Amino acid sequence: MRRIGVIGGMSWYSTAEYYRVINERVQERLGGHHSADLLVHSLDFDEIRQCQIDGDWERAGKIMATSAAGLVGAGAQLVVLATNLMHKSAGAIEDAIPVPFLHIADAVAQEAARLGARRIGLLGARPVLEDDFYAERLARHGIETVVPDAPTRARLDEIIFGELTVGNVRPESRAELLAAIEGLAGGGAEAVALACTELELAVTAEDSPMPLIATARTHARHAADLALAPTSGATNGTLVGTRRTGPAR
Repeated sequence: MRRIGVIGGMSWYSTAEYYRVINERVQERLGGHHSADLLVHSLDFDEIRQCQIDGDWERAGKIMATSAAGLVGAGAQLVVLATNLMHKSAGAIEDAIPVPFLHIADAVAQEAARLGARRIGLLGARPVLEDDFYAERLARHGIETVVPDAPTRARLDEIIFGELTVGNVRPESRAELLAAIEGLAGGGAEAVALACTELELAVTAEDSPMPLIATARTHARHAADLALAPTSGATNGTLVGTRRTGPAR
């Protein structure tokens, strides 16, 4: 089993889900009392949130890269970033470490392919929906994306940062999220990715009229599978494929 390093704390609510799901997957695969060989560096989200508000992605990237390097220094053999939005700094992380970095959009693309979906809707924070770093990563896998209209994108930001990242799940906000999912279905989406890890705390597959991709759960399970992959996988593309092979954004 390879040691997994998780950059977390953004928010800690979803990071706790990563810890739970990775361990569940390892126990599912190995049985008995097995659990993951796992390190978590939980950052202070207030500092990261200020970088997001200020648009200071250079500083945010340095924080992410320092965290990743610290995890590798502590023995991590692959690194996972437990947030969708901060994958805007994926390039800084990949440049800072000599071990595989598992990009969340790569895991999402694999799940979309499993579902047979080539056009997926995205729900998430505005930079995830409006910047190109996430959609371009999915496009490498042949996945097209659909996003909500501008008023809905603004409302998603309010729900995510005003409620979900501080632990609140309001019934009326859940209803708005379901309406947004229906809107994406009307726009031709074959599945919807909850491209903010906290959205999984508010909406479940049982709530949705169409297939959902729970990005945190998908990412965490894939990380566990990579950690358990045979050592030879490092030379046949299984792990090397998680490294950057072109522009990160």
